[in-house]
Amino acid sequence: MLAEYRNEITELKQSNAHFTKVFEKHNKLDQDVQDAEHGRVGMSDVEIEKMKKEKLLLKDEMLKMILEHKKA
Repeated sequence: MLAEYRNEITELKQSNAHFTKVFEKHNKLDQDVQDAEHGRVGMSDVEIEKMKKEKLLLKDEMLKMILEHKKA
């Protein structure tokens, strides 16, 4: 996820509590989706799709913060 911004992510995680919270929530959702898709957790397709959409929104929010950080 956003590997090309590894340095910026590291900097933001150290300096921006909101970014860290969004980053951690995205990672948790990613793990939850993987668990559901591999049958480790029972979940409906609708629930999985909802989590994927939320993950995408969080990723977009992180990208916006990263790009703003790069401008500064």
